Amino acid sequence: MTRIKSIISLILITTLFSVSFSQEWSVFLARKQINCLADEGEYIWIGTDGDGLVKLNKSTGEWIVYNSLNSSLPNDYILSIAIDKRGGKWIGTKGGIAKFDGVNWVIYNTLNSGLQNNSINSLAIDSEGKIWIGTDGGGVMVFDGVRWTSYTAFNSGLPENHIFTIAIDKQGNKWIGTEWGGLAKFNDVSWTVYRASNSGLPYDLVKTITIDEQGNKWIGTIGGLVKFDGMNWKIYNKSNSGLPSNSVNSISVLNKQGKVLVGTSGGLAIFDGSRWIVYNTSNSGLPSDNILAIVIDEQGNKWIGTSGGLALFREGGIILSEKEKPTQSQKNQKKPSHP
Repeated sequence: MTRIKSIISLILITTLFSVSFSQEWSVFLARKQINCLADEGEYIWIGTDGDGLVKLNKSTGEWIVYNSLNSSLPNDYILSIAIDKRGGKWIGTKGGIAKFDGVNWVIYNTLNSGLQNNSINSLAIDSEGKIWIGTDGGGVMVFDGVRWTSYTAFNSGLPENHIFTIAIDKQGNKWIGTEWGGLAKFNDVSWTVYRASNSGLPYDLVKTITIDEQGNKWIGTIGGLVKFDGMNWKIYNKSNSGLPSNSVNSISVLNKQGKVLVGTSGGLAIFDGSRWIVYNTSNSGLPSDNILAIVIDEQGNKWIGTSGGLALFREGGIILSEKEKPTQSQKNQKKPSHP
């Protein structure tokens, strides 16, 4: 308990920013690379590239920084974050996995667990609470709280061992994006591998996957954005759409509005099925055009992790607390400036 108190006392807390309803953009953690984000109601969890893990209180602007000096975090390079049903934070780093319940840390690495590689690029949690872990060279690991299961190119149908992303659909299928082996689908029994040579996938390097409510797979590659409905492939790139760059790093979906937010190396694109709106450093508050992570919270705020800081955006004005919600008369008076 003494050690826990000493760790908490060393945590850096900073109260910095506040926004009004009329403000559409806000930027903080400037000049920091943001690799990943996770939304937890009142809080946003932020994974940085060498500066540790940040817990941001949306309504107060207070943040807490956890790093390898003031906590049990095994490494300050945070590559992935997932939050389980009990509120446990699973943090993927270059030095293994940290599970954090708000007070206590449990660390898993190649020395004390079944992990085959300590660099954790992706984390996903299935309906049974199992943690699916994409590693940078060790294939896919599954942890059920007790047992570790390994899927590699040597013992399964996984096409290769460098994993960028994992997404799980409503049927429990795991969609796994690899560095050069294409896209793998695993239904817990059999594997299906989609490559540029046997499907509509434009490139075998798959950086990110998001699945919408209709079950469409939105796939980010270095050759553009792909929509796959299970049978048909639709490719969006610079030559046939408003996509600002063919290198797609992150994707998030506004299901109710039918919009897809696409983070590229050339800015943020919002696609509603027919029209594209592109935001970059020249026409918005983005601190960098290289978009690495996107999270949309319940208020419709877009949290955008870039290589130059964290941007917050909402058409019509940022809303960070219940009392900031506009009334109907305010909504009628202030129309969003972007469609």
